[in-house]
Amino acid sequence: MSFIKEFIEQETVNRRNLLLASAYGLGGAAALRTLGATPARATTANPTIAWSYRDRTNPYWNYIVSGGEAFVESLGKPKDALVNLINEGSSEKSLADVKALLGKEGSNLALAIDANDAPNCRPVVEAVAAAGAYVSTIWNKTDDLHPWDFGDNYVSHMTWSDEGPAEKTARILFDAMGGKGGVVHLGGIASNNPAIERLNGLKNALKDYPNVQLLDAQPADWDTQKANQIMASFLTRYGDDIKGVHCANDTIAYGVIEALRAEGIEGMPIVSYDGNQQAVELVAKGEILATVFTNPHWGGGITAALAYYAATGAFKPSAEPKEHREFYGPTILVTPKDAAEFKAKYLDSTPKYDWKDFWGPGNGQIKYK
Repeated sequence: MSFIKEFIEQETVNRRNLLLASAYGLGGAAALRTLGATPARATTANPTIAWSYRDRTNPYWNYIVSGGEAFVESLGKPKDALVNLINEGSSEKSLADVKALLGKEGSNLALAIDANDAPNCRPVVEAVAAAGAYVSTIWNKTDDLHPWDFGDNYVSHMTWSDEGPAEKTARILFDAMGGKGGVVHLGGIASNNPAIERLNGLKNALKDYPNVQLLDAQPADWDTQKANQIMASFLTRYGDDIKGVHCANDTIAYGVIEALRAEGIEGMPIVSYDGNQQAVELVAKGEILATVFTNPHWGGGITAALAYYAATGAFKPSAEPKEHREFYGPTILVTPKDAAEFKAKYLDSTPKYDWKDFWGPGNGQIKYK
């Protein structure tokens, strides 16, 4: 059995287990609401550290949370001291879980979170600020929501500038297609900022390739199984007209590859995003032409660190310049020529990071269109 089939089957098992665990956790969270919020304080000596995210079945989020755990361990705490709020892709659950934890911890909370979609970020931030707690966000927020509008409590927002890297992977894809033919795109959750930017990157590249046609673009919700089903339907509908596949992340690419194999198709040009270990190995073999690494281990650790050190009063977010409140994370394009070197540096062993170097690997202040 290929690792991709095993990945899909394990994803199903893990999702079932996580749903059971999440259901239990939500019941406990509901009970916490009855405790009421703790009166807000300026800073706290030993805040509870929490990460709110989709789930750990996706390698990307597993790397994110492993970074959060590494940060917690750097404080001399066990990794299970990190509170995991698993939302399974539900913005409603994300917000409910945050409010429940605030009901228990009050201001004694340092929260790192991806709000799941952009509109959900505001009610999360407002709830945290009202409790006097501290939050650092990644990926998803609306353009009109800014940390400096919430004093010190909304510590920071980090995202990644995905249009440029996604455009680069698209150009690699189109060149491999000989500059002509049909391409399909499988995206993330339609309302997610990274899903929007990665599709925009593809469309930007298309402007310079008049003989490449975008046959279809469908959201696969960052899900391997859904990507497998969508790619199978694309093959039924478009058949041999498909000459290349642009994937919004690596786990989507795994589903695409399995759908192609089911039809006996080998060597289809494919590009992806995230730089997960299995994807980098496929890049090294030439089965994926390129992926983009966003260093999720560092991102997960530094987001938790920012919230924690703001909560303890180690630094005052409102005294920092705007480029320290909203900033881009790092991106690295991985291709077959450098995949082995990249894997040895970033994946075979985890680099050690200074969790107080908040902005060192960043890529500058976020720019809005």
